[in-house]
Amino acid sequence: MHYTLRQLEIFLAAAHFENITQAAKSLSMSQSAASDALRNLESQFNIQLFDRIGKSLQLNELGRMLRPRVEALIERARDLELDFQQHTDIGSLKVGATLSIGNYLAVSIMADFMQQHPGAKVSLEVANTTTIAGKVLNFELDVGLVEGEINHNELEVIPWRDDELKIFCAPDHPLAHKKVLSDEDLVRASWILRERGSGTRQAFEWAMHGILPDLKVSIELQHTEAIKRAVEANLGIGCLSRVTLVDAFKRGSLAPLEAPHRNFQRRFYFILHKEKYRSAGIENWLELCRQLT
Repeated sequence: MHYTLRQLEIFLAAAHFENITQAAKSLSMSQSAASDALRNLESQFNIQLFDRIGKSLQLNELGRMLRPRVEALIERARDLELDFQQHTDIGSLKVGATLSIGNYLAVSIMADFMQQHPGAKVSLEVANTTTIAGKVLNFELDVGLVEGEINHNELEVIPWRDDELKIFCAPDHPLAHKKVLSDEDLVRASWILRERGSGTRQAFEWAMHGILPDLKVSIELQHTEAIKRAVEANLGIGCLSRVTLVDAFKRGSLAPLEAPHRNFQRRFYFILHKEKYRSAGIENWLELCRQLT
């Protein structure tokens, strides 16, 4: 074999940071050693994996083509190392989730996962759909749990479970006692919504087709709890996933609103890189998610 796993790790780090100094630092090695190892990898096969622009490294076409296969090989090597050490066959897992899923579903899944696999290490990153998809594409996350539809030829998008958006307001809002909202009510209202790029905002805009340009969006916020607090303060009405509102509806701090002529149904999805090696940890995580009722 004419390459080492260390050379491949350096290649992946350089691809991620696009800078050999930062890549070396992430691997706890000197800049010169990392640079030599990468140069030797290329010279051994008479290839070039990066375009070098000053101190910046950018993957060329060959580098982009090989990166997913190298990533998969390194993942397999790490799993094998764990088997040798006889700690666990699960290892580490990097999960990304959108805010609704991350704050209201993923934490309980993570607790079940770690109870079943005490030796496992799980990290959970919470961000909007666009950010999670970008990190899965860049191999920074093993799996994403998202609430917005993604179309990318390098991503595998797998339906997970159904969800529904729900309009809501403060209990003393003028609309609180109206049984059914008309389009006129929706247009007259002041809205407090998630930011663009979030799956919730995407689904809301689809549901509001035909009247979307006429809606008054007074506040955009990145966090579901902030939206709920703003609606409780009577600054407007909101629209979020039903799973984020269950407790507030039970307490009576927020009131549900009905607009049955608008379709607020949607789905949650798993997203994975098509070239990502499906480790035992990933497969176990997906199975736990599917068991969630």
